[in-house]
Amino acid sequence: MKPDRATFRSGLLAGSALVLALAAIPAGAEQKTDDHTTGPGAAYQPSMTTLGELQVEIPGRKPGDPVMTPEEYQAANKIYFERCAGCHGVLRKGATGKPLTPDITRENGYEYLRDFITYGSPAGMPNWGTSGELTEEQVDMMARYILLEPAEPPEFGMPEMRASWKVIVKPEDRPTRKMNDIDIDNLFSVTLRDAGQIALIDGGTYEIKAVLDTGYAVHISRISASGRYLYVIGRDAKVNMIDLWMDPPATVAEVKIGTEARSVETSKFEGFEDRYAIAGAYWPPQYVIMDGDTLEPLKIKSTRGMIYDEQTYHPEPRVASIVASHYRPEFIVNIKETGKVQLVDYSDIRNLRITEIEAERFLHDGGFDRSGRYFLVAANARGKVAVIDTKEGKLTALIETGGETPHPGRGANLMHPVYGPVWATSHLGDETVALIGTDPEGHPDHAWKVVQTLEALGGGSLFVKSHPNSDHLYVDAPLNPDAEVSASVAVFTVSELGQEEPEYKVLPVGKWAGIEDGQPRVVQGEFNKAGSEIWFSVWNAKDKPSAIVIVDDKTLKLKHVIKDPRLITPTGKFNVYNTRSDVY
Repeated sequence: MKPDRATFRSGLLAGSALVLALAAIPAGAEQKTDDHTTGPGAAYQPSMTTLGELQVEIPGRKPGDPVMTPEEYQAANKIYFERCAGCHGVLRKGATGKPLTPDITRENGYEYLRDFITYGSPAGMPNWGTSGELTEEQVDMMARYILLEPAEPPEFGMPEMRASWKVIVKPEDRPTRKMNDIDIDNLFSVTLRDAGQIALIDGGTYEIKAVLDTGYAVHISRISASGRYLYVIGRDAKVNMIDLWMDPPATVAEVKIGTEARSVETSKFEGFEDRYAIAGAYWPPQYVIMDGDTLEPLKIKSTRGMIYDEQTYHPEPRVASIVASHYRPEFIVNIKETGKVQLVDYSDIRNLRITEIEAERFLHDGGFDRSGRYFLVAANARGKVAVIDTKEGKLTALIETGGETPHPGRGANLMHPVYGPVWATSHLGDETVALIGTDPEGHPDHAWKVVQTLEALGGGSLFVKSHPNSDHLYVDAPLNPDAEVSASVAVFTVSELGQEEPEYKVLPVGKWAGIEDGQPRVVQGEFNKAGSEIWFSVWNAKDKPSAIVIVDDKTLKLKHVIKDPRLITPTGKFNVYNTRSDVY
């Protein structure tokens, strides 16, 4: 029997598909070259092995456990790390998604689990069965799998990192000037999730300039302060450093910093530009400071420790997101399960100084306000947004968003006609968009409060997007189980937000792509440098056609569709200028 909507909204498995976690073992970890270098023409070995492909035995078999063959367990383990671990955790203790430990799953029972996996939930749980992404047999297997105790993967420390580290082109052998004709500031780095690649697409001509092998399912792309280097991190924890001056752009260094990860960033403070890179892992729970020119791993910091409010030990506090402060030589590291924000001073990494701020669980994504001083990060499972003053180095506010599971991406900065500067987040679990005042000096009565709540298409939203040159706020809903909703985007007119009930327009982006096969989902709008057009990924199954749809921001009409057989499951897109300058 299909669960009703009320059951869905409070469902056990509420979670996010864009955190389709996939982890990996280090490529070539058993071989170590003397100088960590290879020639530029060396063959690339893709890092596609996953935690799920480790041959692990079924842990703790007990009387009454569901019957699973070793082959079924390995297959289910792989699916879990590809599709579920990002929300529910490697050890299944929960965060964005609910805990899936056997004490909970067994109380609900096999049929309950099977139906939730099949039908999904408006609160953000994908409809894995009815969408066709999992077969009926796979759904049955996954329901049995999460009734068992979770398997714990191995650790990953400095020996493993250094074994995976490669400098493909030494700094002294790289170009001394830009060798190509690419307008780098308007270049887009596009994740090709299931291909283990990124595409570099010219924002003016829409031409694919290069397709580069990376780790699996790149989560984010970040740009060095100089604008020359692109850093990407796969969900398998592989970091690629790409030189955008080369013709064509190419990877010049790489390293694996764990077996599952989400975040990478570079130093931006004056005097430290491009000196360091940092990456945060989901497993093991840790972050790594690296040399900015070569990705040499320099220092590892574990995040295991006490939950801030309960003061109980947590074995898996994952690094959810990292940004670089504009006010201090600090990385802002957001630790999911313990609810802590660490301000990591990189001015002297030998004598590392860390300021620890108690915020809220479970920290996820976030972005700066328009001034660049305040960082707003969603504690999505608690329905709150924490505000960090990066100038003063302290927590400024903790805000109830009023919605279910805020998921802002980096959020969107708007100039509200009544409340002045505001920052927006949508929600995984419902249709609401919260607008938070961010101007304590000019609009003190509205600062750090939800000043307005909008209603968009429905639950399952992952990203909101705007631009200083745009009068629009775009809200996606890729995880909504309704195929028409997940293929559409809601657009609000910013100058009309002062109305009592502002209306939105619906853009049928999926239809504009002209894809007839599959259930394509529209995800993650990204503006070009000028803010004149916005790009959306039309994300389909890996064996079906996908596309990128470009919308004219002024007219809200279709401008262009990029289709290419190389665009396999495009998801995140990152404009070089907007990413480097924190424009959103």
